[in-house]
Amino acid sequence: MEISFILLLVSFQSYAALNEVKDSVAKNDYRIMFYNVENLFDPFHDTLKNDYEFVAGGARGWNWNKFIKKIQNISKVVITAGGWQPPEIVAFSEVENRFVIAQMLKRTPLERFNYRIIHEESPDERGIDVAMIYRPDKFREFEHHTININLPDSIKTRCILYVKGQFINEETGFYSDTIHLFINHWPSRTGGPAQTMHRREKAALTLRHQIDSLISLNPDSHIILTGDFNDEPIDESVQIHLGTEKDTSVFGADLYNLMTKYLNLYDTGTNKFRNQWGLIDMFIVSESLIRDSSDTNYPMLRVKSAEILRFPFLIQTDEKYSGTVPYRTYHGMQYQGGFSDHLPILLTLSLY
Repeated sequence: MEISFILLLVSFQSYAALNEVKDSVAKNDYRIMFYNVENLFDPFHDTLKNDYEFVAGGARGWNWNKFIKKIQNISKVVITAGGWQPPEIVAFSEVENRFVIAQMLKRTPLERFNYRIIHEESPDERGIDVAMIYRPDKFREFEHHTININLPDSIKTRCILYVKGQFINEETGFYSDTIHLFINHWPSRTGGPAQTMHRREKAALTLRHQIDSLISLNPDSHIILTGDFNDEPIDESVQIHLGTEKDTSVFGADLYNLMTKYLNLYDTGTNKFRNQWGLIDMFIVSESLIRDSSDTNYPMLRVKSAEILRFPFLIQTDEKYSGTVPYRTYHGMQYQGGFSDHLPILLTLSLY
């Protein structure tokens, strides 16, 4: 009886969250969601990767049923984020391979939306990559490739995934300006933030070089950076080496961090370490996406909002510390059956 009540409550919360999102979505809106899905592994061993922790019979007791539960949970988040119509683009980090994404698009309600996959293997030793899915009726991909981050201490890390394309409005026949999307999962803080800072600085400089190349060709390039940066908006790697401005009202910068509004708010962030929420999952955009244009005869793609998605089923009471905490798949080594240790973020763009 108690389990049935909990399932009913979660379903009600999901439905309420879905309707709240649905009311805010306009037909000229285009959504990009990013979600660090925390160790989305299949239960099979890849001989080229150190994935022993998440294989059948491994230390965590990972198996096919738990994998299916995980992809069903992720699909629930994606669908809820879109309000019956899931986001046009969903970017992920911590996915093992193309297979796990394909299974999610085949074995969950996401199947009916005909998402396509963009994924390339990266050299990360554990085998976790970044990836993207998109709706081909809403977005047209021109090209994609990966950008290697060559760390000075020879640590192998995730590549940056670059995708170039356009949004499509089927009703009007309009295509948006070209967008340049960079999906990131920068080196972790394992070993200490100060001791590993140089790795994230290298990631920032690598990405900055790519952005400078685009701006040199077209100063009005529509550039969107997203991902798990493993640093905060005010850390040197993001603010100095990547070169972001935290205040969108300041003119003259070429990159603006849309997540700084969440800094220093109680019980707010995208992930939590012990008693401290972090704001390491971000959307950063070029100035061309936040400023008005004098050309009113051409449809303009502009930022409408950027937000952290805190659906009730994604969080739980923090029993050890105060406030709330993401509802994870594992708490330590104990299986919980939750979603992720990160909350997803959502960027909404409008074609004016």
